[in-house]
Formats: sequence, C-alpha cells, structure tokens
Amino acid sequence: MSDRTPHGGAPAGRAAIVTVSYESGDVLPAFLASTAAASTRDVEVVVADNDSSTADALRRVTESAGARFVAVGANLGYGAAVNRAVASLDPDVRWVLVSNPDVVLAPGALDRLVATAETDRAIGAVGPRLLEPDGAVYPSARLVPSLRTGLGHAVFANVWQGNPWTKRYRQDGDHTVRRDAGWLSGACVLVRHDVFERLGGFDEAYFMYFEDVDLGWRIGRLGLRNVYEPEAIATHVGGTATRGSSDRMRRAHHESAYRFLAGKYAAWWLWPLRAVLRLALAVRARATRTR
Repeated sequence: MSDRTPHGGAPAGRAAIVTVSYESGDVLPAFLASTAAASTRDVEVVVADNDSSTADALRRVTESAGARFVAVGANLGYGAAVNRAVASLDPDVRWVLVSNPDVVLAPGALDRLVATAETDRAIGAVGPRLLEPDGAVYPSARLVPSLRTGLGHAVFANVWQGNPWTKRYRQDGDHTVRRDAGWLSGACVLVRHDVFERLGGFDEAYFMYFEDVDLGWRIGRLGLRNVYEPEAIATHVGGTATRGSSDRMRRAHHESAYRFLAGKYAAWWLWPLRAVLRLALAVRARATRTR
C-alpha cells in the first residue's frame, strides 16, 4: 500500500491503533472491523485486555481480526492498559490512535487525522469529530478546566445546562471547523508517539476519567497543540462496560476531576477553593445518583 498521505505530498508517518478491552465482547468486533477501512495503509492494531475472566474469548476475537492481543493480567485502569499497549509498539511508529473499543471509525478517519497531524510539527495530538449513536456531536474537544470553570460546571451542569461555565468548558459552538483545544477526548485521539513517551504516557493515578484531560494539559505545557479535526469522524456507540455500574463510574469521575484540579492548583493558599470544589463535586455526585 502507499505510504503517502491521502492528499499527496511527503510520506506520512507510520501509525498504530491501540484500544483497551474490559467486558467488551459486545463491541470489540465492530471496532476491529472499522479499523481496516480507517486507513489505506497497513496499520498495527493492539488490544490491551484488562479483564482476565474473558481473556481467552477476546484473544480469539482479536487475533481473528488480525490484531495483536496484550493481556494486562488485572484491571489496572484505562490509562495503565493503554501505556502497556503503547510500550509494546515498534519505535518507528510515529502516531498512535488511542480509542475506546465501543467506537466505530469512519472510513479514512485515521488517514485524515494523520494528514492533519503532519501539517505542523507543533501538533502533539489530533481528535476527530465524535458522534453519538443518534448522530449528535459529542463535545470531545474542550477547554482545560480551571477552578472557576470546574466549580461552575460542577455546581450548575445538572440544574442549568446553558450556564456559561459549562459552555466555556465544553467549548460549545461550531463543530465543523478545525481548531485548537485544551484537551481531546481519550475515547478517540491520535497522539504523537514520541510525545506520549516523553510524558510517560497517561498518568496511572487516574483509574478512569480525566487521564485524557491531564494528558492534553501536559501536551499544552510542552508548547504543543491539541487539534480538533472535524473531517475525521468516529461514532461512540457505547457498550456493556459503560452500563450497569453507573454509581461506581460516577464516583470515579468526580474523584478524578478533583484529583486533576487539586493537582493543577496545589498552592497552599488555594485550599479554601479546593475544599469548595470537593464539596461541590460531592453534592453533584449525590444529585446525579438520585435523578
């Protein structure tokens, strides 16, 4: 197959695709099937499995699709599993597409992401337009939250959906235009391999949620860009692993949100704001549990 970009020009850097499975037998086949048409080039696909109880079945599904299976051996969390999969890649891989297994990539999506990434050496990550199953656009390219936006979003998101803090955090607006973002959803994001390695990958202190926020923030601190590319499309279909444990996942989300903001604003004199943030997140968690 050709090693040139979809639009001609210099050869595109080699790319690989990494996903994490956990009770993902219902969605993994469709994801793996979609990777074949996502690029015109030969692309290595790696499945890191966090669920040893279904490892044999998922290994068969993975290998029958021509992908490589990495048994993590325990549920270490999303970021930790991605890190192990990325560590297994050849050094000459320039770009790594990190994706949830409950995503379906549109034809050519990976090539479009790589082509955009190759336009500027200052680009560290590129994210696609991420669609919900009904075709609605999920706000996958967002502002890195501050204490102000974090507090406003935590307090008002469930009772005043149009509040300015949530709108600013989600960067609501025209989702058809390429633009820079503070961070890109880890549900589907292309990351420069050497940058990912330089940063030590995802911070494994985040079991789930906000590891992507943290990565985007650290990419920005290196002086590199996180770019949203709407011409590359992926659909987040959802699956078994994202249902049935909503209370645990909600709790993990709020704990991770606090971890990120408390770490970003760690100065001792900011402790009153951190205390208010913790309270606001606790109240929000209770409110969403009772809805």
